[in-house]
Amino acid sequence: MRTFSLTLHVWRQKNTKDPGGFVAYKVPEVSEHMSFLEMLDVVNEGLIVKGDDPIAFDHDCREGICGTCGFMINGDAHGPHRGTTVCQLHMRHFQDGEELWLEPWRAAAFPVMKDLVVDRGAFDRIIAAGGFISAPTGSAPDGNAILVPKPASDRAMDAAACIGCGACVAMCPNSAAALFTGAKIAHLNLLPQGQPEAAARVVAMVGQMETEGFGHCTSTGQCEAVCPKEIPIEVIARMNWDFIKASADKREAKSRGD
Repeated sequence: MRTFSLTLHVWRQKNTKDPGGFVAYKVPEVSEHMSFLEMLDVVNEGLIVKGDDPIAFDHDCREGICGTCGFMINGDAHGPHRGTTVCQLHMRHFQDGEELWLEPWRAAAFPVMKDLVVDRGAFDRIIAAGGFISAPTGSAPDGNAILVPKPASDRAMDAAACIGCGACVAMCPNSAAALFTGAKIAHLNLLPQGQPEAAARVVAMVGQMETEGFGHCTSTGQCEAVCPKEIPIEVIARMNWDFIKASADKREAKSRGD
């Protein structure tokens, strides 16, 4: 088993109002089999023994499913390995003597709460604005009762894979939430069950996204590149098309006095 040493430069910030700054930590014995968060656990154990405040970072399932964890590693959201959350990133991808810079997601809509932890409540409010269907379902319907074309179901499932980690926002030069919002809209609007509220949904969710202070998408593609679930950037184009159509239909209805 290979072991090696690292130097971590970790962003430490007591609260939202604290200016914060980087603090260096030497990590002398890192196992290649550790996950990145397990390595931070070891660092924190050492800090606690010394009576120091441990490094705060978000985590939950540690299986790349929940979207809770996430921070920047040397300027890359979730680190250098494509299609991987930071909890599933293993230390075998790093070399002896490396210096790693860890910092939280940087976005006005994601205020830093402490160290590497940010408040991603803005995502919850975007979902609450329209990321649901309100049709009563009763008991489970027959699986073949509503026919769904295979291409539509495939695209909807691809979009539904989004775990809401925020890496897309952190990596975007504009701090846009277009990939996240587009994915949450697409996975409902592509399916028959989501059609009755499709227009209202896209208008409400895009409106909430702008209210939260996220930047505008300029199609740099950074979001798609760092998304751990590899959500395709086409969901943004679909969201824009749905929003333009819904807005035009709304104006037309208003001019008719509907």
